[in-house]
Amino acid sequence: MSELQDLVALIRADTPLLVIETPDEARVIELFRLTLMHAWRALYRWSITEGLRRMDFDREDESEVAPDLSATLEEIRQASQRGTYLLLDAHPYLGYASSQRLLRDIIQRRGSQPHVLVLIGTKVVVPEALEPFAVRFNLRLPDANALLKLVQDEARAYTTENGGRRVEADAAAVKQIVRNLQGMSLTDARRIARHLIYRDGVLGADDLPELARLKFEMLNRSGHLHYEYDTARFSDVGGAARLKRWIEQRRDAFVLDPPPAGLEPPKGVLLLGVQGCGKSLLAKAVAGGFGVPLVRLDFGTLYDKYHGETERNLRDALASTEQLAPCVLWIDEIEKGLAPSSGEGDGGLSRRVLGYLLTWMAERKSHVFLVATANQVHDLPPELLRKGRFDEIFFVDLPDPATRAEIFALHLDRRKLPREDIDLSALAAAADGFSGAEIEQVIVSALYATHAARTGIDTHALIQSIRDTRPLSVLMAEQVQALRTWAQSRTVPAG
Repeated sequence: MSELQDLVALIRADTPLLVIETPDEARVIELFRLTLMHAWRALYRWSITEGLRRMDFDREDESEVAPDLSATLEEIRQASQRGTYLLLDAHPYLGYASSQRLLRDIIQRRGSQPHVLVLIGTKVVVPEALEPFAVRFNLRLPDANALLKLVQDEARAYTTENGGRRVEADAAAVKQIVRNLQGMSLTDARRIARHLIYRDGVLGADDLPELARLKFEMLNRSGHLHYEYDTARFSDVGGAARLKRWIEQRRDAFVLDPPPAGLEPPKGVLLLGVQGCGKSLLAKAVAGGFGVPLVRLDFGTLYDKYHGETERNLRDALASTEQLAPCVLWIDEIEKGLAPSSGEGDGGLSRRVLGYLLTWMAERKSHVFLVATANQVHDLPPELLRKGRFDEIFFVDLPDPATRAEIFALHLDRRKLPREDIDLSALAAAADGFSGAEIEQVIVSALYATHAARTGIDTHALIQSIRDTRPLSVLMAEQVQALRTWAQSRTVPAG
């Protein structure tokens, strides 16, 4: 059934109390106007600023009732003709016992016609005493056709306002823009479309990153998500050839809508590994490899002292992520947010959070690719590691000699340092057991030393810096070796 048919059915059933949460107030009012053609009722609108106005005539009647909600409810209760009453932002005034009593009398038909009352607002908090009577009606988000019409309307408006200058639009880019606007309300989508059009009069592929940023800022009202503006390219990452190939093979299945015949969009990967070996950089590179936005979920901001709030925060964060699709969701050091050892001392909160996350991972239909990273595999819940939770579990090991040489070259080039006279093979051999992060710090340390000595950086200075460093594989040799041994037969090597 359509949205209009659903609403008409509720009105015909004389549903006493409807609750609609939406920022699109004008759209709701227009939707109720359309119901008059299918289920005629006297239609009224109330607000604290305008009072009660009748709307089912060609022109709206002036209010004859004071804006006070209690007086309005009394007028509704005494009305001789049944009607539909749209109460705009009325919920803050329902805290008074008299208003609640009047509303309950109308709902339970005590001396009242079978009216339909509709509480409308961006966020409607229904008093506990009235909640059992409330039926929540969720507006459907606009589909691709409605969004395309919206973009076309805004383009025509731009032409009118700019002396006939037409918007330069690339058809393929417009299709992508419409796809990325899906999941948003008409109000938010219109705001973004206007921004993209009016900033330069062009709709092209260059607008997609700006669209993703604006969409994220509108959806992330809770602050639990972080938009990573600087994603990486696979060329920025040394090694991990197997993971790079795995992502490249699945790119079309993830970004194309619909995906190629017979293929399903990939769901996600878990990156285990030694600290400092580039798991976070790889997460950024996965987003760059897919060519989609990267969003990071901070588990630390989800937890709340009030019962049920943490789970709600997680639901809201994941829902916002789905509205950003297609995108990559990155959960860094996931074991810290889902440590099973904390499940007994927190009243089962960690278990409930884990349960909801696992359900979402299994049932989501949106194009959200999950990349989770972890350092302490023994702190991960067994349920998370079960086959099928992730498409694959990759192990990011300490780099081999060829990868170490590649990492040295990457960091030298990033700092625009000449490397013609630097022996990368000698550096790779000397840095056995070093992680990528430790190799970067070797270069940083050598730069400080050569700057103090007023000399240029060379192979000798870098080898000296290597000799002055004790890598994690030495400082925590037992733990690192235990992790590598565990992963050898249980995971897929990233490199």
